[in-house]
Amino acid sequence: MQARQHRRVSAVRTLRESVAPLVDLVFPPRCPVCGEAIAQQDGLCAPCWGDLVIPGEPACATCQRPLASDAAGRGAICAPCQAQPPRHDGIAAGALYNDTARKLVLAFKHGRRIALAPMLARLIAARLPAMEGEWLVMPVPLHRWRLWHRGFNQAALIAAEIARSTDAELLVDGLERRKRTPALGGLGRKARMRTLRGAIAVGPRRHARIRGAQVLLVDDVLTSGATSDACVAALKRAGAARVVVACFARVLEDGGGGIGRPETKGPHNETPEAEAPGAT
Repeated sequence: MQARQHRRVSAVRTLRESVAPLVDLVFPPRCPVCGEAIAQQDGLCAPCWGDLVIPGEPACATCQRPLASDAAGRGAICAPCQAQPPRHDGIAAGALYNDTARKLVLAFKHGRRIALAPMLARLIAARLPAMEGEWLVMPVPLHRWRLWHRGFNQAALIAAEIARSTDAELLVDGLERRKRTPALGGLGRKARMRTLRGAIAVGPRRHARIRGAQVLLVDDVLTSGATSDACVAALKRAGAARVVVACFARVLEDGGGGIGRPETKGPHNETPEAEAPGAT
């Protein structure tokens, strides 16, 4: 199965590379953030690259939340993780959520710039822990009506790229969203958790595959963590040995330095999770 999956991914990549010159001729590459001309479809211009905030050290040993003090030693744990130890076994975020990251996610998810998936996956892969042994890569699921409306699961596109680059097994249907939830934007963490109760479960045919497995759970944006927490809980109940959460952009609720939730309200300043019923 694994070899068949890699052959299929390789064939898709070859096809994509062969038609790339024609696509570039018809649709000249533009930066998805500012619109400036760039060299290839899945990149950014230099100034927008510079505006992305990549997580660094020092960081929480449990969740990779950046720590304010340079004096924080290796193995330091942030206050939120001390107050409420998480179910997950780590977080790997490609970038911190700011205006540039927001525009990238909007272009990818709502502007249908799906060619951005490899770039977002590369940013995430650079922050992943050492993936020793066998791993399953799973996307956060969409409800079937949301999937039908959008036409694709953005998390699954990123997950497929990560699985290819890490030689891990992609399991798109490992989790399923059984309940269509209302919009989560504007809700606090506890309200989100109540809304998601019973909404996410392991696929009925995947329990045996997940039992004892190491899982990389992939999403585009990590906001309050309520959705990923519901996914992690379902995976741990099914017997997963380890679950690491991977995302492109991570919202820091305390926000500092212009990082975190946009302060202004309105349709162009909401986090992607706020846009519609069934959003992740």
